[in-house]
Formats: sequence, C-alpha cells, structure tokens
Amino acid sequence: MATGAPGRGDVVPFGEALRVWARVAALSFGGPAGQIAVMHRIVVDEKRWVGEARFLHALNFCMLLPGPEAHQLAIYLGWLLNGIRGALAAGVFFVLPGFVAMLALSVAYVTLGETPLVEGLFVGLRAAVVAIVLQALLRIGGRTLTSQATIAVAALAFVALAFLDAPFPLVILAAGIVGWAAARAGVKGLAPGHGHAARGGLADRDSALGEEPPGRDRDGLRGVLRVAGLTAALWLAPVAILVLALGPDNVFARIAGFFSLLAVVTFGGAYAVLAYLAQAAVETYGWLSPAEMLDGLGLAETTPGPLIMVVQFIGFLAAWRNPGALDPMLAAVLGATLTTWVTFAPSFLWILAGAPFVERLRGARGLGGALRAITAAVVGVILSLALWFASHVIFAAHVPVRAGWLDFERPVPASVDPLSLALVAAALVAVFVLRLGLLATLGLAAAAGAALRLAGIA
Repeated sequence: MATGAPGRGDVVPFGEALRVWARVAALSFGGPAGQIAVMHRIVVDEKRWVGEARFLHALNFCMLLPGPEAHQLAIYLGWLLNGIRGALAAGVFFVLPGFVAMLALSVAYVTLGETPLVEGLFVGLRAAVVAIVLQALLRIGGRTLTSQATIAVAALAFVALAFLDAPFPLVILAAGIVGWAAARAGVKGLAPGHGHAARGGLADRDSALGEEPPGRDRDGLRGVLRVAGLTAALWLAPVAILVLALGPDNVFARIAGFFSLLAVVTFGGAYAVLAYLAQAAVETYGWLSPAEMLDGLGLAETTPGPLIMVVQFIGFLAAWRNPGALDPMLAAVLGATLTTWVTFAPSFLWILAGAPFVERLRGARGLGGALRAITAAVVGVILSLALWFASHVIFAAHVPVRAGWLDFERPVPASVDPLSLALVAAALVAVFVLRLGLLATLGLAAAAGAALRLAGIA
C-alpha cells in the first residue's frame, strides 16, 4: 500500500506518484511491450496501487484507441490514481525523456552526420532496423493471426499497401468495418475474444485503488464534455492558428495538419503506421530520404519513450530544410516540438473523454470485433513496412511499376549493396539466433557499420 497522506481525490500521494512516473519514463525502452511490462511491474507488483484485473482492463481500453497504447495506459493509470493532474503528470513524464534525447540526437545528426564515423554508425543502424521490424512482425503475428479469417485480413492489408498503393487510413477503416460486421453477424474467426485475461496476480480488492475506480466522473456527461472540449482545443488550436496565419503550404502548417491526422489513424501501434508515415514524409512531402527515415527509426529505438517519437525526427528535418525567415536550427527545434505536441496531445483527449465510460465499452461485441480485425490488418501493414525498409537498405535503385491496379516500386537487382546485405544478415542472426536484446543489436550493428566505414569499406 502507498505510504503518506494522499490529497483530496487522490488514491496515492501525488508526490510519490510523480516519482514513480519519472521512473517509468526513464525505464521505458523496448517498444510498447517493454513499456507496458515496466508499468505493470512497478504499479501492480511493487507499489500495489492497481490490481491485475483493473490494469488489464485499462490496457484493453487503450488497445481500442488510436495512438501509442503504452502512453495512453500511463495517462489512464494516472487518471485513476490522481485524477486529471495525475493523467497530465503521467502522460508528460512518459514522453519527456524521449523528447529531450531525440532532440539532442537530431541536432547531432544534422551537425555531425557527414563525418565518416557518424555515417558508418547509421549504415549499421539501418541494417538493425530491418531485423527489429521483422522481429516485431513475427511477435505480433504470432499472437494475432489465430484463424483463417485473421490471416485473410492480414494478407489483404499487405497486398493493398505493398502493391496497390492503398491509403493507410482506408485500409484500417475497411478492416474495422469488416470486423464490426463480422462480430455482429457472429462470425467466429473475427469474433472478439477475452482480450488480455487476468491470470492470478494482485486482486483488485487488495490494491490501493480497490475494486471500484474512484468517482472521477461524478459530474456526468457535462463534466466529460467540458474536459474533452478543453483538451481538444489545446490540441487543435495551434493547428488552426498556423494554417490561418501562415497558409496551408507553410511547413509548420503542414506538420501540424499531417501529424494531427496521423494521431487519429494510428491504430495498432507505431509499427503499423510507419509504412504510411514513411510514404508520406518521403514521397509526398519530400521532408527526408528513405535512408534518413531509417536513421530516424534507429534513433527512436535507442531512446526511452514510445517508438512513434520518430515523428519528432521527421518534424525536425522538415523544418530544418524549410526554415523560411527563421534560423534553420530554431526552425528545426520548433518543428520537432510542434510535431511532438500534435502527436501526443490527442492521447489525453481520448483517455480523459473515454475513461468514465470504459465499463460500457468493455462488453461491446461490435467494437471488439473491429479491434480484432484492425490488429490482424496491422500484421499485413508491418509486413509491408518490413519489405519497404529492407528494399531501401539493400538496394540503391528502384523503378516504378504501374499496371492496372498495381502501383509499387521494384528494386533493381544490379543495385544491390553487398555490405548492407551482409549487415542485415548479421543483424538477423543477432536477433533470431543469438537472441540479443534490442539495444545490444543496435549497438553492435552501429559499431560494425562505423568500423567498416572508417576502414574505407562501407
């Protein structure tokens, strides 16, 4: 049980909660699975603030929402324990260390990136990213594709994205509609299961929170609408101001608009949206190259916080290259900050508006079916992403293929880079044979790339 005297409306002392959320943020490496495990170990096992069933119930709710589920889980738990100020503290702390680290790495990237050492480091990081994405694909696919129906959804999503150039939001929307309809019709292959089921662990009645959540929705619908309106205004007001003041073609207006849209369609975690993100940032807006996109993902893998922090790197480079009348570095910092704001602010809206009604959502058959179909489609999305990354790491040239419905880029076999191919193979061995951790794989791949570059080989 928590020590000290909680304030009015607090389940645990707010000062102690702040220290816990700072600790969670500092340890949140390894993607959403690792971040959720850290929160569970600290909040459930060590502090005994929240019971096993309540924690998993919160996770189920966050899985239904667009955006980074680990970030939303932290906000939700903070709301349960300390109300709105707890939600704000948990959400901000979860992002802050990664933001600071990513900003420092982005500055180093644009100022030191052309030195042989740094170039070699990123050659190795790109190879490691391919192996890490494949690992995520197998991990998510193994627990998601449990029926012929889910396999079919994943396969259709892959074909639509990889070969038909279908828009990512449309693929996710279509999957959700199919899952909702299938669940309502009683189709077993896409019917929702029990999600994350509680298996032993701390009973809710023995936790600081207890069996019932505190009455944080006592103001009813009016209170929820007031909080939702304020949160939505804080998120969208900067977007509207930038578009009206600078025009829709200004880089800051485009950053605000695009990443706000991305926050609404990011179902299934960061890996699911990376293919869409890479396509838009590289091909549509021209903010960075495919190699730089891989570099940004490698940097995001090495920092604490959500993997979707890669968007901060994209926003940094976009403003760096399109500063207008501003100093390029100042523009880049503002671009990174704006990108982070519009990416993560929506998570507070979803949680603070939806948490009071989470019990009603828990038994919704149609909503559960939509989630299962979306998570199946995510596997196909990640496979498309893995193919895109591997192709741009291993091959230097691609040619467009346009024939009927087909619309994709084919790698030119003669442009294969033998060293990059060898580094990708070594990274695959490290991940799947030696079973090295994420940071160890990234570190060894980066060191190998740097050594080859300094030796004049890479």
